[in-house]
Amino acid sequence: MITSIIVDDERLARRELKRLLEPHTDVDILAECSNADEAKEMIEKMRPDLLFLDIQMPGKTGFDLMEMLDYTPEVIFITAYDEFALKAFNANALDYILKPIEEERLKNALNRVSEKIDDRKNSETYKSQQEQLGQHDQVFVKDGDKCWFVTLKDVRLFESEGNYVRVYFENNKPLILKSLNNLDKKLSDKDFFRANRKHIINLKWVDKIETWFNGGLLVILKDGKRIEISRRQAVKLKDRMSL
Repeated sequence: MITSIIVDDERLARRELKRLLEPHTDVDILAECSNADEAKEMIEKMRPDLLFLDIQMPGKTGFDLMEMLDYTPEVIFITAYDEFALKAFNANALDYILKPIEEERLKNALNRVSEKIDDRKNSETYKSQQEQLGQHDQVFVKDGDKCWFVTLKDVRLFESEGNYVRVYFENNKPLILKSLNNLDKKLSDKDFFRANRKHIINLKWVDKIETWFNGGLLVILKDGKRIEISRRQAVKLKDRMSL
């Protein structure tokens, strides 16, 4: 069963989508919301597998909503505007659907999203029912006009820059308006380690660990990035990695 929430400011559009979803008995609609603020509350309370998300809504857009979320489900963007559909596609959304919705297009989108949801539910992170985010969870990252859905196993480093955090994944390093302290509370300590006041590293990306000054350590990531670990944190890291 795929749990879902519909987010669209148009009541008739929500009704039509619900009608089209009736034959898909494996999709359970938990709630429907008409704006981003209402949706944020429902999503973080119910933690659905999937969002049917209208992009262009009055006030906050669908992209604005994704930036607001701590928990990031799978998303099928729905829009009446080609330009926004293209932006959604570039955001690595699993799929997008243009209004008016065609039954075949919806069916294909659901087939694709169900595979990704199955993979996610089979992960150890999901099985353990952790509130914290682990390697198989995904986050939505937006930097200017660019946006991505990023699986945390691909994020090798979070680096604090003032009131922002730079996120390193693949060849990208966008800035997000978050604090490192806030991220530290949300990330699983089995997968991520607070190296110092400026860095959180993904332990899966550690290539080498060398001794450093005053009892500290130097961590070298697989991309060559070098992160200094204080003596205090070095003790924790040694314990974590059984050094």
